[in-house]
Amino acid sequence: MKKTHLTLTAVLTTALLAGCQPGPEADSQSINPSANPETSAPFGAHWLTPDLLVISSAVSNESVFLHTQSPEGKLLKTKLIATAMPDWVATRFPHLSNMTVYSFDGDNVKQRLKGKNTLVLANGKKVLSEAPVQHAAVIDSIYTSGTNDADEFDQLGSLITDQGVQFSLWAPTAQQVYVTLYNQDKSPKSGPIALTEDKATGIWQVTTEQAKATDFYQYQVEVYHPRTGKFEKLVTTDPYSLSLSTNSKYSQVVDLADPSTQPEGWSQHSIPTVEAPEDLILYETHIRDFSAFDTKLSAPEYRGKYKAFSETDSYGMQHLTKLRDAGLNTVHLLPTYDLSTINEDPSQAIDLFDPMTKVCDLVEGLDVCRDSAVKQLSLQALLKSYDPSGPEAQDLMEQIRGYDNYNWGYDPYHYTVPEGSYAVNPDGISRIVEFREMVMSLHEKGFRVIMDVVYNHTFASGVAEKSVLDKIVPNYYHRYNPITGALETSTCCDNTATENVMMAKLMTDSLVVWADQYKIDGFRFDLMGHQPKDAMLKAREAVKRVDSDTYFYGEGWNFGEVANNAQFVQASQTELAGTEIGTFTDRLRDAIRGGNFQTGAMGLRHDQGIGNGLMVVPNDLQNNYLQIEEYLKSMDQVKLGLAANLIDFKFINTFGRAVNGEDVPYGGGPAGYAKDPADTVNYVSKHDNQTLWDNNQYRIKYDATTDERVRMQLLSLSYPMFGQGIPFIHMGSELLRSKSFLRDSYDYGDWFNKVDFSYQTNNYNVGLPPAQKDGDNWLVVTTVLENNEGRDMVTPEHIAFASAKFQEFIEIRMSSPLFRLRTAKQVKAHVSFLNQDTLSKRGLIVMHLSDDGVKDIDPNYESIVVVFNNDDRTQTFRADGSDYELHPVLADGVDDVVKRSEAQEEGFTVPPLTTAVFVRQ
Repeated sequence: MKKTHLTLTAVLTTALLAGCQPGPEADSQSINPSANPETSAPFGAHWLTPDLLVISSAVSNESVFLHTQSPEGKLLKTKLIATAMPDWVATRFPHLSNMTVYSFDGDNVKQRLKGKNTLVLANGKKVLSEAPVQHAAVIDSIYTSGTNDADEFDQLGSLITDQGVQFSLWAPTAQQVYVTLYNQDKSPKSGPIALTEDKATGIWQVTTEQAKATDFYQYQVEVYHPRTGKFEKLVTTDPYSLSLSTNSKYSQVVDLADPSTQPEGWSQHSIPTVEAPEDLILYETHIRDFSAFDTKLSAPEYRGKYKAFSETDSYGMQHLTKLRDAGLNTVHLLPTYDLSTINEDPSQAIDLFDPMTKVCDLVEGLDVCRDSAVKQLSLQALLKSYDPSGPEAQDLMEQIRGYDNYNWGYDPYHYTVPEGSYAVNPDGISRIVEFREMVMSLHEKGFRVIMDVVYNHTFASGVAEKSVLDKIVPNYYHRYNPITGALETSTCCDNTATENVMMAKLMTDSLVVWADQYKIDGFRFDLMGHQPKDAMLKAREAVKRVDSDTYFYGEGWNFGEVANNAQFVQASQTELAGTEIGTFTDRLRDAIRGGNFQTGAMGLRHDQGIGNGLMVVPNDLQNNYLQIEEYLKSMDQVKLGLAANLIDFKFINTFGRAVNGEDVPYGGGPAGYAKDPADTVNYVSKHDNQTLWDNNQYRIKYDATTDERVRMQLLSLSYPMFGQGIPFIHMGSELLRSKSFLRDSYDYGDWFNKVDFSYQTNNYNVGLPPAQKDGDNWLVVTTVLENNEGRDMVTPEHIAFASAKFQEFIEIRMSSPLFRLRTAKQVKAHVSFLNQDTLSKRGLIVMHLSDDGVKDIDPNYESIVVVFNNDDRTQTFRADGSDYELHPVLADGVDDVVKRSEAQEEGFTVPPLTTAVFVRQ
């Protein structure tokens, strides 16, 4: 089994885990070890097959027993016998392969799984220690390893049939399952209706004429729950819900093929296509951010809603239209499945434009509410009244953020229902119609639609209010520590276990619904490295059966309890190489914007640390040789990033040596890991961490002019736009977007997350960033603001210029297929770097795209030279440029500086902080 390397990304995980907060049981998320804690022991017990169980340590002079307690209180004791470890365990469960294995009579395993199972070590009649038994493996062994069993069943959830509504719930450890029906007003329509279990599959079913379309329902599951150590009667929604009530308390019976769930024209509308994934340009969009401040919406209640995407004359849609006309083709939506932490009832959620009287009513004991004058203001007016250099705004947002209408959405509740807070009407099928209206509108405007999905964790587990999966099959859908039994939370929240067959099935079934019923064109996976590679490949295969040109990509970070393939082969950067499932490349990101990307206080200023990226002007490094060496390594990482991060891309590094991509260091591993351009998603900013603008202000020299700062922003954005692979753009980065230095804005409301598509402000310096996230950085922030002396404050003209310039980057990328090569072979044949002596030309990267070869790739251009000048001086690269001219988009564009670029016989001359593209016809 190939081991991947732990990189800087694996170590510096704080920012990667942003956007989710622990569920309400964060302090008690381990399996209840025993009714008698004095006899419990921290050793793991895992039931693998009906007659095979392993424990984490060998025992001597003790007898080993499996005790099963039934709901009626009867106790069955079975002695275990030590046996040899089967060879298949090391393959299927590598993290358990060094444990001690025992065999026993497993004839009654299905019934035993419905009870409380405890492993007991005894010396005669004396119990020495005991531990709970993890049973996910044996559940898979008996319910999913054959044909026509649980994972082949394709109608879980509620289904409208000619005989009535069929309810199907997989709950193999339950003693009994009931469904209760509710009317539209949520009053009970029926008493509990019993479901019957299919003993072969563990699926409980009933078909009843009492239920009809649009009825609401809940399940009651009688099951032993290890979290409480008790046999429980738990009420829950359906994990396969397709529609929900406001705030998701009730599931709803719905047929997604029924016209009542569809906007007019839904079944006939056309969907934009691309020839290959490399043609995609991904624009990361948060639904609320897109329109929260838009004053040109046709109705004010559309702010922050799905319906804002169906507008034509709003500021947001005008901007999107400009990007589309330039060639941008894909809108990536941050999570928009059903979320946990936004109250979907607008009367119970704070909006930035609400009066403070409402805020004070909803947030008991709010400090500012003691001032009667405050109650005469709106929340927005109060925040505007604060000194932007002070902490008041962040303090108020900290106190109210749990009550407002904002969250990124990395807090899954139900995976296959649109989020209700983005709908004008969140109750029932209205949210489905509104979501489909958004998708259809974006398609008709020429955009493909990508959806951000989070199958690696849930917001809650155990018997918490918003736990669903863990109430139905306790300790199956989540991953637990193999020794202690504690719930793993390395993702930030309650880690799911997609290595278990039915969790992988839930993910796949959910994805197919989004692709088939909602016409979603691809998926971005949060913390994808916490899922098995095999599960990802199977899920894509299933989705491709309903959408042949879908594209999967995500975060392939390698960390946590699954790092280095500890429990399975991960869907990580290195393991996915060659699959054309894309992974974000942190290599190019860090080389451009700098290391220490998620903290701030230490090493953010270029005069305090090293590894600060290409936006630190080389002259500022002076004689700090360690910084110079780090800078030159960044140059190599950038070159490799421009060549799709290919593992075997050959070039001369900045130290004059011939290297392959895998020879370039990054953290503790190789910078080059991809085997196909579609493996690589290039970016310099996204929702996580400081925005590109804020990050740059931390790092660049104090006396840089405003114009220079804007050029540095655009220079940074030019790298993913002109690199091989797939560019990914954070919404608003082309508008110099700021979050006032906040590094993790997942739950900090519209005030810090504002995007102004009217181009009037970039939201910089609206208050110190929240202390909980950036309190340690306040001294650095205030120092930067004081020393910059206003040179970091932009005008509407700067924003408009940046927007127009970015559109030119898009046009240039889409003007030539040489920027969008399809295979690794093409990249290696047609991409090279002309400048090998970066010691004499610091900050200069000269990329050559050649159309030489048997097949003509670009009918217009024979050769393209892209010069990235990261220096604050004009530089000339000595090469024959006599047959080249500035790209016509730049020659006719908005940037007078780049127009000073020259291609002459003696070389290519490029002004400071500029990316110039030269073409030869």
